[in-house]
Amino acid sequence: MRKNLFRLMFLLSVLGFVITLGACHKKKVAVAPPPPPPAPAAPASPIISLTAEPATIEKGQSVTLSWASQNATEVSIEPEVGKVQATGSTTVTPAGSTTYVATATGPGGTQSASARVTVTMPPPEAAPPPAQPKVTEEELFSTKIQDAYFDYDKSDIRPDAQQALTADAEILKGNPSIVFTIEGHCDERGSEEYNLGLGDRRATAAKNFLVNLGVTANRIFTISYGKDRPFCTEHTEECWQQNRRAHLVFGRPSGR
Repeated sequence: MRKNLFRLMFLLSVLGFVITLGACHKKKVAVAPPPPPPAPAAPASPIISLTAEPATIEKGQSVTLSWASQNATEVSIEPEVGKVQATGSTTVTPAGSTTYVATATGPGGTQSASARVTVTMPPPEAAPPPAQPKVTEEELFSTKIQDAYFDYDKSDIRPDAQQALTADAEILKGNPSIVFTIEGHCDERGSEEYNLGLGDRRATAAKNFLVNLGVTANRIFTISYGKDRPFCTEHTEECWQQNRRAHLVFGRPSGR
């Protein structure tokens, strides 16, 4: 029994030695080193935009500059403006045509944007028209007021006379201080007495027409000359037509 135990112990010792010896001769396996840590991501590049509205102005007018940026720690606009917020707008009044440049700076570098403003000179002011000499009431009357003409042996206001007197009324109402006389005239046919009466009716008809259009009656005087003061002395119908009229004259009749 003791002999068998001794043998068993011997065998275990031999087996342990063999195992140890084998382990000493076993080839060692190389272990791979751990991978290096990933490189940090590069910072993003700045982004910036710049606009000018309006892009064309006349000298003395203003422009609105508007900008927006990303990934920037500092933004500036030149000329004139300087450092600004990341996004915003401002008003400038350039003295001449100018290119504005906005620059954005950040960890990722620098970026710029530009906007051109064109400044034009305003057109020269037109020279004022030369002063017109002041027209007197008498000059206005003599150049603008028209006579009224009549048919033979008539004192009715015919259509062409209505047009003339209507235009007269507009001028006279616009110049209320003018006082005037309506002279009644006739052609050479008929007696002096009859023509004086006919001339009076013609002058009165013209006065009443003007009064109905708004010209105050106390500004109007009437007088009849019949056939005594003809405008034309030829013995023709054309000449007689010129004499059959209500003639408007500036001022009062002499003696009144």
